[in-house]
Amino acid sequence: MIGKDRHYFARGNTARGVHFLYDSAFQGLNKLFLLEGFPGTGKSTMMSRLADEMLGQGCNVNLFHSPINPDEIDAVINTDLNIGIADGQYCEGLSSLSDVEIVRIDLGGAVDMNQLSENTQKELEALHSLLVESYSKAYDTFATALRIHDEWESIYIDQMDFHEANQVGQELINSLFGNYTLDKESIVRHLFFGAATPRGAVDHIQTLTADLEKRIFIKGRPGSGKSTMLKRIAATAEARGFDVQVFHCGFDPNSLDMLIFPELSLAIFDSTAPHEYFPNRTGDHIVDMYELAVQPGTDERFASDILHIQQRYSQKMKEATSYLGEAQEIDSRIKSHYMAITDFTFVNHLYRELQSELNHLITHTRQEA
Repeated sequence: MIGKDRHYFARGNTARGVHFLYDSAFQGLNKLFLLEGFPGTGKSTMMSRLADEMLGQGCNVNLFHSPINPDEIDAVINTDLNIGIADGQYCEGLSSLSDVEIVRIDLGGAVDMNQLSENTQKELEALHSLLVESYSKAYDTFATALRIHDEWESIYIDQMDFHEANQVGQELINSLFGNYTLDKESIVRHLFFGAATPRGAVDHIQTLTADLEKRIFIKGRPGSGKSTMLKRIAATAEARGFDVQVFHCGFDPNSLDMLIFPELSLAIFDSTAPHEYFPNRTGDHIVDMYELAVQPGTDERFASDILHIQQRYSQKMKEATSYLGEAQEIDSRIKSHYMAITDFTFVNHLYRELQSELNHLITHTRQEA
């Protein structure tokens, strides 16, 4: 029996700078193995291997991807054991988790810093400075794109029927929850389903919603009330004791893009670019905020203004993505220097120790079940 994997981000390259959600995503763990050490020492590879092995043993696993190298892993949670493994360099917020046993695994001993020449040390210092500069340029450019996006939103906000938008939201709340209130405290986890990466926008919506019975696709335009409605629905769910996974926008983390309600087997999400999908199975349903709450003909009346805004926005998003590409290339160069002086026999020894402990915990948990 193969376990189920779920893919997320909890670190984002956003218009408001780097944004972390690990403190929420990793709440409630019993134990956390925190991998510490230099980049390039195999932490992502170690976690990927462990995740594959746990999946092969029938465990359910959450994988958290790197937004700068989306094929790499920042962290893993075995949801059956309630145990996490994370790269301490990239997963800010984990050290402050309360009621979690944190075990630090130091890979620093695998790196022989004496092998670094003086020239290489200077090059590494320069590369780290360039990396900070590339990220800063990306965030500044994303911020400019967000201001342009605000112009785009203002067109539709001015044409909104807010009474009708509130009605749509209330009808959704009634259809989702009825008069039900659960006699428990809601568990709320804040996550990203996607991220701005050097490849452009990457998301895991389809896999995250694959097993759900119902999906509501929210269509509309910028400023047509999608995020506001999702916030209202999330607040209602929490007040009524329903567990909810709250997915923030990878471009503007102050906005919401999706909610998943495990107890209802339902997702409701902003299905517009750059994560635009369409119904393709039973249980899928569209709610179009443009049709329901925006003055008819708005697209046509403001077509010229909208086109100009779209072009400026697209140009800035491409520019910001290019800076992320620069950061990725610099990051790879930094890692290559540390890889060259890493004793991977030492790393493999730590891997086998962690593997053995996890196998013991899996066996022990199943014997107790």
